[in-house]
Amino acid sequence: MSDKDLEQTSPVLAEGVDEEPVVGNARQFHGKILIAASILSALYAAFHMAALNGLSIRDLTGINVPLLPRFPMETWNFRIVHVSGALLLGFMLFASVRFSDEPATGQRPNLLVRGLSWLLMLPALFSVGVAAWFGSLIEGGVMWNGMDATLKFREIYLFGIPLMVATVGGIVLSWVERLPRHAFSVTDLVLGVCGIAVATYLIVIFGTLMRNSTGTPFAPIGISIAALAGTLLILELTRRVAGLALVIISVVFLIYVFTGQYLPGFLNSPAISWERFFSQVYTDAGILGPTTAVSSTYIILFIIFAAFLSASKVGDYFVNFAFATAGRARGGPAKVSIFASGLMGMINGTSAGNVVATGSLTIPLMKKVGYHKKTAGAVEAAASTGGQIMPPIMGAGAFIMAEITGIPYQEIAIAAIIPAVLYFACVYLMVDFEAAKLGMRGMRKDELPKLPDMLKKVFLFLPIIILIVALFQGYSVIRAGTLATISAAVVSWLTPYRMDLKAIYRAFESAGQMSIQIIVVCACAGIIVGVISLTGVGARFSNLLLGLAATSQLLALFFAMCIAILLGMGMPTTAAYAVAASVVAPGLVNLGIPQLTAHFFVFYYAVLSAITPPVALASYAAAGISGANPIETSVTSFKMGLAAFVVPFMFFYNSALLMQGTWFEVAHVFVTAMLGVYLLAAAVQGWLFGKVNPYLRVVIGIGALAMIAGGWLSDAIGLGIMALAFAVQRGFLTPKNAARGAD
Repeated sequence: MSDKDLEQTSPVLAEGVDEEPVVGNARQFHGKILIAASILSALYAAFHMAALNGLSIRDLTGINVPLLPRFPMETWNFRIVHVSGALLLGFMLFASVRFSDEPATGQRPNLLVRGLSWLLMLPALFSVGVAAWFGSLIEGGVMWNGMDATLKFREIYLFGIPLMVATVGGIVLSWVERLPRHAFSVTDLVLGVCGIAVATYLIVIFGTLMRNSTGTPFAPIGISIAALAGTLLILELTRRVAGLALVIISVVFLIYVFTGQYLPGFLNSPAISWERFFSQVYTDAGILGPTTAVSSTYIILFIIFAAFLSASKVGDYFVNFAFATAGRARGGPAKVSIFASGLMGMINGTSAGNVVATGSLTIPLMKKVGYHKKTAGAVEAAASTGGQIMPPIMGAGAFIMAEITGIPYQEIAIAAIIPAVLYFACVYLMVDFEAAKLGMRGMRKDELPKLPDMLKKVFLFLPIIILIVALFQGYSVIRAGTLATISAAVVSWLTPYRMDLKAIYRAFESAGQMSIQIIVVCACAGIIVGVISLTGVGARFSNLLLGLAATSQLLALFFAMCIAILLGMGMPTTAAYAVAASVVAPGLVNLGIPQLTAHFFVFYYAVLSAITPPVALASYAAAGISGANPIETSVTSFKMGLAAFVVPFMFFYNSALLMQGTWFEVAHVFVTAMLGVYLLAAAVQGWLFGKVNPYLRVVIGIGALAMIAGGWLSDAIGLGIMALAFAVQRGFLTPKNAARGAD
């Protein structure tokens, strides 16, 4: 039977689940502007794929094009171009304000704003030209020195002032500009050109010995001005693509740089001039540091991989396979959500984005079989968030952790296995017990794709398998990701959705557009990392944790948990972890906690901020689909993922949870922790072979925590409580109905 016949004989529930939804302020161009935006997006993604694999135009065509970059590019230059390209694309594709859902009728651009925008284009282009001119002066033998009065005059008046006028003026004008969704914005083009000016200047100047002068009086004033303009551009684009939460946190940190000298206690920091700070924040100590290092390599590589999976319809197959295997179980769509969202969330690296993609299908089906709308949204939010802790990719979190800590990737991926299994087991059991309480059924056989039909296309898992095998065979992440991306295109030739050159182009185009949010958010997080690095607040926070630990290590860990969650609120996983790792992880290491354990502790709570009230982005995204109250949804999703809030504390007491120990120790802690998660779900849901009375629920909860702890004495206590609960619920100690009470 052909693939087309299979499509006709088996219900297809999932179509386009991994396609990016159109957000409220995203432009949708027509005509020549659409073609230009499409080409720029595809070139941006293809540039990264070529650069990461060391391919040049000459390698690919045999033609030497001197003006195009040579690969592999120098690290800082590559990251500067990476951020600059995201700024250019981002300002082109995302407007300053949300568009109305109503079609625009007769809406015309404000002629005054349009005129001022064209005027601002002059200083923006002038600053690009001056930056390029500086490069020709340096090549001509001019020794660039931040103390030279003539050079300083040129940098301030010929480059700095035009750049700042265009940047600030463009941002302000963009706030008042109102255009239809399909219209082209000159104002935002000005901001994109300003991003190019910043990149041109920094590449020119950092190509000299001036790179070593950042943070000193010898640094050219132009570096500080360019970095200030670049920071403003990053903050504005972050506001457009990720909301105000991260922008507000970044602004608070920036204010702290210049006011820390007036603050008491551990918040007190030395006085720092704006020239010194900004000359260093656009280096590998800040914006070009770990967050951009990861977004310019691993993150964009896996975004390209996800785009190829989408183009070959592999993402749809993942969800349909999940329906075929789990759809008939009680509460089937919820269990499908756990499987599908965990798999897709592992790849795409954003909890809220995954909720929107897969939740648009699974949430209505969960409501259809009887789940309350807040529960349906909560299950999807918890499952999508869990994808960020699911090895081997962990939403790119594993690669960031490897970059920051220097711990081999394979060790990190292996250490994440047991915690991820515990998390998804907890969510699954919560869903199952909820379905049992409500007397739910699964979906009918005729409503689901046929499993034999799905098994005939199981080869579509091949890209994921190739990725995992390549990583654990010792291939670099870039090589493994590239092989997996190529394999996604190859396996598509065995399906009706064969990827030809046009489809490959569309995949690169989609990847370029999908990458903007995470790239600019990582750059914005780099601002915060730069503040922490340059002010020394991270070291002082470590001393605060040490002081708390002298009173109680548990109190210090709880405080660290709260800070990690607070710093992660409103951010995608990668940015949340990068910031929390800079502030919290060093303090935990100073407490004597192993580096791997400390960073996993921080990583988990940064991830869980997506389902932690009151700012729970994944839960809010799910509530928007389910129609439930966002706060109620976030509270329910918090309950669904409760095991993940408990397990990190157990890292500290028993490192076997992270595969640190003998096989016997690992097996022991895994089995007992799984039993503990089972009891925890029973206590939270009030169901264990029937409804559980409130008093027994408390006892079962104590037993759950004892089992998760992993010690022999605590295990004995937990097993005893489990046996007692089993006996009571089965009626061995009391009549069957005696233990049943109000939920």
